Amino acid sequence: MGLLEGKKALVFGVANDHSIAWGIAKALHEEGATVGFSSMEFLLDKRVRPLAESIGSDFVEPCDVQSDEEIKRVMQAWQARHGTLDILVHAVAFANRADLEGQFVNTSRDGFQLAIDISAYSLVALAREARPLMTNGGSILTLTYYGAEKVVANYNVMGVAKATLEACVRYLAVDLGPEGIRVNAISAGPIRTLAASGVSGFKTLHRKFQEITPTRRPVTIEDCGNAARYLCSDLSAGVTGEVIYVDGGYNIIGVPNAEALGG
Repeated sequence: MGLLEGKKALVFGVANDHSIAWGIAKALHEEGATVGFSSMEFLLDKRVRPLAESIGSDFVEPCDVQSDEEIKRVMQAWQARHGTLDILVHAVAFANRADLEGQFVNTSRDGFQLAIDISAYSLVALAREARPLMTNGGSILTLTYYGAEKVVANYNVMGVAKATLEACVRYLAVDLGPEGIRVNAISAGPIRTLAASGVSGFKTLHRKFQEITPTRRPVTIEDCGNAARYLCSDLSAGVTGEVIYVDGGYNIIGVPNAEALGG
């Protein structure tokens, strides 16, 4: 019997089979959860629906997370099909490509607002609409990155958006905790996802990460899925408002050794 037998999970943000969200969805399914999907409409038929079908899921809905009406529609569709919700996974982030290179100081006002809205506020909007369905408590999980804490070259406005997201995790944890709903984030090391490809210089960052991190290996979507098994199950019943690092220990490093720096 899986850790999540009988639980119902809705995953926002799968783009393809390299997505961290897909690694999480697979893990939740393997633990016995019923899993549904929502993503941008243009991704559904070619990429998301085949993945959903591979794990026996028939709930695949389009959603533009900038629209409160669309979020509400998806939640209503889920309620009509499944009644309640136990797990909400938010794996949504976006910034204009032009804002993911060069100097952060050149971020446009519109670009700043767009990144915050899609990457951080959407968690608040999804949590608000999911809340009435989580009648038995549950777990809300989002994805962040170390660029929320420390400056990462070219991550720029996305780092600010992720810092905002992490603050949202803490505030939501306080609001929803009395109802038995826990809110946490996974901070993954760099993984070759569709989203990561938009960050200038990502390939170099990915290569250097493996040379510096204590485990000396890349982080995988399966690693993130394993962390999600814990965070979405009763094993983590006493954990909320936290950022859990799945980065092979990269975040504990102060100054890398000279060899890793190429010295």
